[in-house]
Amino acid sequence: MADEEEDFEVLDLSTAAYRRNRGYIQQLFGDISKQSAAKQVVIGGAAGWFSGYLFIKVGKIAACSLGTTILLIQIAQHQGYIQINWSRVNREVGQARRRVEREAYKQYPQLVNNICRFAQENMFLAGSFAGGFFLGLAF
Repeated sequence: MADEEEDFEVLDLSTAAYRRNRGYIQQLFGDISKQSAAKQVVIGGAAGWFSGYLFIKVGKIAACSLGTTILLIQIAQHQGYIQINWSRVNREVGQARRRVEREAYKQYPQLVNNICRFAQENMFLAGSFAGGFFLGLAF
């Protein structure tokens, strides 16, 4: 058995083969936490600004849509087109709220620990993201 030749598969671990299997963003930035502080600040600030800007734009659209929907439901109910059983709605909303609270209490400690650890390990990135996010909210 020791005399038999065994076939081995050769794995290509070169940079080109490694980059082929990664997404575009991962190829572009790599592991950001290992980059220089200046690059982390630029990436975090730009991502934060873009997120804040989109948050405002999407928030305005969502608020307009929700307000219009509520107004149309109220008008339809007042005109008699629909009838809403408000006691059933309140009961269902209460049950859903309790289920969400139970799940949030289960997940909450892990979420806070993960966020704190990420912020501590990537202080430049997290800080510049927060600053960029607030700048994005201003525009």
